[in-house]
Amino acid sequence: MLTEQLLAAVPGGTGRYTRELLAAMAAAVPPGWTVAGVTATHRDLQPAVVPDVAGPRALPMPRRVLTGLWEKGVHFWPGGDAVHAPTPLAPPAPKRGRCLVVTVHDTVPFTHPETLTRRGAAWHQSVIRRATGHANAVVVPTAAVAEELAQHAPGPAPVAVVPHGVPDIFRLPVDPNEAALRTGRLRLPETYVLAVGTVEPRKGLDVLVRAMARPQAPDLPLVVVGPRGWGQVDLTELAAEYGFPAERLHVLGRIDDDNLSAVLRRAAVLAVPSRAEGFGLPVLEAMAVGTPVVHSDVPALVEVAGGTGLIVPRGDADTLAYALLEVVSEPTSTAERVAQGRLRAEAFTWEHAATELWRLHVRFFDMANAR
Repeated sequence: MLTEQLLAAVPGGTGRYTRELLAAMAAAVPPGWTVAGVTATHRDLQPAVVPDVAGPRALPMPRRVLTGLWEKGVHFWPGGDAVHAPTPLAPPAPKRGRCLVVTVHDTVPFTHPETLTRRGAAWHQSVIRRATGHANAVVVPTAAVAEELAQHAPGPAPVAVVPHGVPDIFRLPVDPNEAALRTGRLRLPETYVLAVGTVEPRKGLDVLVRAMARPQAPDLPLVVVGPRGWGQVDLTELAAEYGFPAERLHVLGRIDDDNLSAVLRRAAVLAVPSRAEGFGLPVLEAMAVGTPVVHSDVPALVEVAGGTGLIVPRGDADTLAYALLEVVSEPTSTAERVAQGRLRAEAFTWEHAATELWRLHVRFFDMANAR
């Protein structure tokens, strides 16, 4: 598996996906197969180390050179008989007897290119088109992405919908004292509105800050978890611009899953005001721990939540403020949605994702070698 995303400056949600999926695929490996991680050359490969997985093995070139070779169609194969690319960064069409499965997490480069850099949008459009045209199969996390992919980057490669899973840390009961210690170390308030994700334009955090400053919003602090991305989204400046008190804004940056589990469980509500998503892993994780969710009407979020969250129009700060207030002020209906969300989250497992992906690899590898 290509694990280059684990070494990115901002691994983001695709980095979490890569790590969880790699571990699950290693645990479910079929007889006769082995799993190893492969990256470009880096000074420190430690962030790409996954327990019980061989590697990572570094290819003899830095990421920029490797990417350039693959963009030009150079058949530099990263090794093995089958390659799983957990992002669109992947080699060209495999030669006979080899298999390539590429993951496309979303169609944002086509549907919302303004939420990416111009160069980033163009690059992603190019590699996604190459994947749908030359990979043995393309994997997407939701049916919504599959439909959008058929519109914007149709190709002969078959498309399989394989949803993400929920890590065990969000499924298993936690020690309340341990959770309290973790949130105490993070200096968090008793409860709050929570947002989780890379701080960048696509996540709609400007809409959330504007909503929290509305008089109809719940009188709660706002906690934001996630690394800074591109786009210079400054939450402190947004709070000042919209009149949200600075002392009620808590920006934590990147935290590990143990801390994220504790932070999610303490939240009054998870707000997901994204302008575009391919899946929305924080929605699923909140559902698993029993935290109510308010999310935008992005099709993938609607699909994942399955009616267990409150839906608001994208960019509508007033409706978002009212929805957040409804969650915290109407405990009976909120408890019903939380129970439905927990039940729905049980169906999303990394074991299921790994099993489905192994079926793809074995099937297409056998087809490649039967010609």
